[in-house]
Amino acid sequence: MPTQLDNALEAIITGLTADGQPFATVPFTRDGVTMPAFAGAPPSLAHYFAHFANQNKDLPFLVDGDIRLTFGEAYAAATCVAEGLAKTHGIAKGDRIGLAARNSANWMIAYMGILMAGGCATLLNGFSSGEELAYGLDLAECKVLLADAGRAARLEGHAHPAKIVLFDHGNAPSEGLANTWALPQGTSAAMAMLGQLGPDDIATILYTSGSTGKSKGAWSDHRGVVNGVMNYVAQSAMAKVHLESGGEVITDQPCALVAVPLFHVTGEVPLFLQSFAIARKLVLMPKWDAGLAIRLMAEEKVSYFVGVPLMSYEIANHPDRANYDLSACKSFAAGGAPRPVEHVTRIKEAFPGGFPLLGYGLTETNAVGCGNFNENYLAKPGSTGRASKPLVDLAILDDLGNELPQGQVGEVCIRSVANFRGYWKNEEATKAAFTDNGYFRTGDLGYLDEDAYLFIVDRKKDIIIRGGENISCIEVEDAIYAHDDVGECSVFGLPDERFGEVPAAVYAMKDGHPAITPAELRAFLLERIAPFKVPLEQHIWFTSEALPRLGTQKIDKRTVKARFAAEAVAA
Repeated sequence: MPTQLDNALEAIITGLTADGQPFATVPFTRDGVTMPAFAGAPPSLAHYFAHFANQNKDLPFLVDGDIRLTFGEAYAAATCVAEGLAKTHGIAKGDRIGLAARNSANWMIAYMGILMAGGCATLLNGFSSGEELAYGLDLAECKVLLADAGRAARLEGHAHPAKIVLFDHGNAPSEGLANTWALPQGTSAAMAMLGQLGPDDIATILYTSGSTGKSKGAWSDHRGVVNGVMNYVAQSAMAKVHLESGGEVITDQPCALVAVPLFHVTGEVPLFLQSFAIARKLVLMPKWDAGLAIRLMAEEKVSYFVGVPLMSYEIANHPDRANYDLSACKSFAAGGAPRPVEHVTRIKEAFPGGFPLLGYGLTETNAVGCGNFNENYLAKPGSTGRASKPLVDLAILDDLGNELPQGQVGEVCIRSVANFRGYWKNEEATKAAFTDNGYFRTGDLGYLDEDAYLFIVDRKKDIIIRGGENISCIEVEDAIYAHDDVGECSVFGLPDERFGEVPAAVYAMKDGHPAITPAELRAFLLERIAPFKVPLEQHIWFTSEALPRLGTQKIDKRTVKARFAAEAVAA
């Protein structure tokens, strides 16, 4: 039976999406399939920035160490970046512009500037190796790469098509982004672009590790990203109305800590982009540190925290937590990886005035999917919640695309106008990703209970989720096979208390070839793929026996994992 909270939220979102209301929808037909889209959606992210940055221009927006910028100041800075990209670097509408750097206020302004110049913000994984960064630049045919010194250094010796333009962090945008900075003369490039950009133009490319090894570039148009952002705004408006209807008075400006990478869809869409519309202040930290997070949360009165499950758990258990007033934080959200059930109760115990939340979305859905809130999450901590209204159409389908009855396990599939448009230059993968009637196949297996709550039980895709980072087993196996002496290998995930899962590998040598040690194999891999994808030495096993095979002659990964995971536990 739906809970009292379910019914209350349902009534609120129905009211907010009624004709003439802020989140009213209109039918939109894409590829022959009609779905809801927001009637009042700005035509592009550039229009979205222009509207809300002006509406909230005097409110604090970005806090990055000693740097403090209002919405108006951030927008003005992005206008100068857009001007520099257009005038100095010759960026035209639709050009792919890479962005590879750690989180900072200048990263956000660079992102805004790329889109305001009409470019496609191509977000490269900041943890990637030089070879991986070069691959991403080459795949998207990036004209320019905005990079900090650390990422640029990794690219040395790797061929790619992009002109590297350096920027740095912890300083005013005019200094940190000086290489893309130009003061507009007359009509700015950003203002002129508002007359050219529309919903069908390309907006972003984000890279996704799937089951096929090499990263794929998931590209979205402005319609998809803007509607995805607005779906989150609708959910936030629903939550605000619910709290106020219970007598809670909300006067403080909302504030969130930015503890997840901005190049991931969770950092980009619900955290960064949503903040313009809800006038939310964002507080940055250079890298994750639970002690620093607690201090910043207290100093800046952070009201919303989102991270991979590990992060809120570390805050709840930190020895310094009692020394700081964290009562302003009402929401501890998690996404990017499953959250262990015991984490949910621990967070609620540590923060009795707040609630744990869980979201489910993917790069390909622009983070839009499901949400599990407050009392409902405590009641069903194993669920990722209900489909996010008003956009998401959630279905459990079999391999033929037929809908399965309630309670039956099948592939979780999502249809919405916020979905990505395809994998860049990969028609085959794009076609395989969608059903004939427009559902995106997530690769996750799950079921819906009697209250339409989604429970995810397994993954179809051969991936490991380490602290919110997706690792393709096949990609790691390909890197191992690049060693001339390795004959066969298998990569799989091991459960880990801190990261949820970590990669592990078993390998055997070619007949007659000398054996290499796990330490030597690890050193070999670190030269080729990002460090987070490389198993620790204690999770790499050499075997002198042939790996077990299935009838198809593929390596029997389940048997390999069962045997060596048991060894890891025994160790």
